[in-house]
Amino acid sequence: MSNELDFAQFSFGTQVRKSPYSDAALRWGAKGFSVYNHMYIPRDFGDPSQNFWNLVNEAILCDVAVERQVEIKGPDASKFTQFLSCRDLSKMQVGQCKYVLITDQDGGIINDPILLKLAEDHFWLSIADSDVLLWAKGIAVNSGMDVEISEPDVSPLQLQGPKSCDVLCAAFGDAPTELKYYRFMEYDWNGVPLIISRTGWSSELGYEIFLRDGSHGDRLWEHLMAVGTRLGLKPGHTSSIRRIEAGMLSHHADMTLANNPFEMGMGRLVDLDMDAEFVSKAALKKIKAVGVSQKFVGLEIEGAPFEGSNDFFWPVLSDGKQAGKVTSAIYSPRLEKNIALALVGIDYAGLGTALTLKKFSETRGCKVVEIPFFDPKKSLASAS
Repeated sequence: MSNELDFAQFSFGTQVRKSPYSDAALRWGAKGFSVYNHMYIPRDFGDPSQNFWNLVNEAILCDVAVERQVEIKGPDASKFTQFLSCRDLSKMQVGQCKYVLITDQDGGIINDPILLKLAEDHFWLSIADSDVLLWAKGIAVNSGMDVEISEPDVSPLQLQGPKSCDVLCAAFGDAPTELKYYRFMEYDWNGVPLIISRTGWSSELGYEIFLRDGSHGDRLWEHLMAVGTRLGLKPGHTSSIRRIEAGMLSHHADMTLANNPFEMGMGRLVDLDMDAEFVSKAALKKIKAVGVSQKFVGLEIEGAPFEGSNDFFWPVLSDGKQAGKVTSAIYSPRLEKNIALALVGIDYAGLGTALTLKKFSETRGCKVVEIPFFDPKKSLASAS
């Protein structure tokens, strides 16, 4: 284990939790952390462009224990999980994952988790950065449903990249490598319980390994690096470059509670015709009927490559008037372009629309383009 003093340079005190992998990540070269779901997440292993190339050409191992699980169990678990989400879950099978939205009574997006169905009466919401546990507990109190809501001792790692399948096979044998996209299996690793899913926040071929006993975090990390290093595995962090290329939304950056699924281009995740009730059904019906005033779009931006990502929501202008804002921006070394995700007024959202980005005292031309910027059919992640 790393000495506590090694981590002290990053510490915000005991109110922010370390993950079961924090010490291992530090040993393997983590140089910076940020806070996500009240936990530390490694954000810096050196050059972010090199981390990107490691991801798209080989494989990286990422500590994503911050993706906490909200566990829903009990006789009414299926009904309650549906009540939280606007996506139809009626045909979901045990062993299947789904990308879902958790929406509130006004249609606002609380979270966009991956849902795992462990049994007919047992679900996990693998959440982005917001307090879904408290929301679910609050809904459960007056729901009249027989459910138990908790945060279990579960901490995922992400193994992502074209060589991730080879690393997974070396670590755990053939069975997990046969998983189809958005499927998972339970796995006993020498007495340590895991769930392995073919999912991940990269749009590359990849897997998530959910450790169900945090006391083995250091051992699991070292095992994966021991078998994977010779196969090209590198320690890393979730890549902003790759996720923006893929048009993947980051909660609090690209969307907040003030945004609804239709303006974010996620109407496919809303089923207003299903018989089941859900929290946001009436609100989303109204929003769909009225229409939206803004739209989530991609931008290509002129000029020299951006250094790093944006720390501010840069204004987007049309004829000197604000037309919207950039939510996430980056330079893609693969596309050799500055690319961005943005929310703009509906009148400015047409493909090819010419706009102006105001980056502090600098202005740059930009135009609206389709997202994703790369591999729009997710052929890399979903290939069999």
